[in-house]
Amino acid sequence: MSVPHLLDHVVIAGPDLAETVDWFRELTGVTPAPGGTHPTGTANALVALTVNGEPRPHYLELIGPDPERKGEELPKTFSINRLKKPTLITYAVHPQGIDQVVERARAAGFDPGDVQDLTRRTPDGTELSWRLTQAQAPRNYAVPFLIDWGETTQPGLGDLPAIDLVSFERIEVNPGPQQKATDALGLGDGVAAIREAQGSRFVLRLRTEDGREIEI
Repeated sequence: MSVPHLLDHVVIAGPDLAETVDWFRELTGVTPAPGGTHPTGTANALVALTVNGEPRPHYLELIGPDPERKGEELPKTFSINRLKKPTLITYAVHPQGIDQVVERARAAGFDPGDVQDLTRRTPDGTELSWRLTQAQAPRNYAVPFLIDWGETTQPGLGDLPAIDLVSFERIEVNPGPQQKATDALGLGDGVAAIREAQGSRFVLRLRTEDGREIEI
């Protein structure tokens, strides 16, 4: 079991943000803090991830439809419009030189997508900005997307409720193609380890304040 050293955040998406927050609180005893809203019609809530109790630039993002969005259509971000329950979808890493990593991956046969500017408005009205890769559809969520926070404080180091991260890995029935795509990023153990087993999925293990280990 391991923690990728370039982990930025793990994305858990659901069709209703409030219900996803309630689900996480019932599971862990930790209530995610409101993160803010995105121009894409989504909103999020955040939990910092510590490692052995120590702060790290890692966090959990719970994301769902913004209840104040215009219209009733569910956003397509992270396939929210197709989800029936909270689901661990993907994760992000924060390498040095995001543009160079994209070039290297493309040269190795995997396109992580163009680097784009994104924003989020926090509950107090502050606008945060960052850059990340947006892969073209159909998107391979098993490969992490890349993020660069620039001058913005990485959220995992902010004032958030926290839970301890034990490990984060990827399971693949046939790991070869997935390993090749991930290796193209050239980030070594900065990304989640891939293990062969039944049922392709991410496995996130957390430790609660009372010492219980929970697997998502």
